Amino acid sequence: MEAQKLELESTIENIKEVEKLVDQVCSDYKIKEDYYGNILIAVTEAVNNAIIHGNKQNPEKTFSVIFNPGEDQLVFSVEDQGDGFDFNNLPDPTDPENLEKPNGRGVFLMKNLADKIEFENNGRKVNISFKIFNN
Repeated sequence: MEAQKLELESTIENIKEVEKLVDQVCSDYKIKEDYYGNILIAVTEAVNNAIIHGNKQNPEKTFSVIFNPGEDQLVFSVEDQGDGFDFNNLPDPTDPENLEKPNGRGVFLMKNLADKIEFENNGRKVNISFKIFNN
């Protein structure tokens, strides 16, 4: 499978297009169901952040999802057209004072579900990597 790119308007409805891409990739690579869940949640969290926080749900702005297969890993890159954010100074969502807050868990989830995440372009782009385990 080769690299694939989606470029979509910043609307919540477009998350389903990203889910289709993840489904296709996981099917092609015969990813186990429990690992599929990690990939789906991490990638859709990144897309959700791009739409809501990055592009402020402005449908005139777009976000992109690029899938790049590696020799031993799957890499999804999500990029928005927002101003970026300080990804080094995020509040800890496990801190008792943050437990009741309705948001602030996306990056935490991505870090815990993926094998590696890296931010670029001032936080406007995140690369989410998952190792492929040969059965």
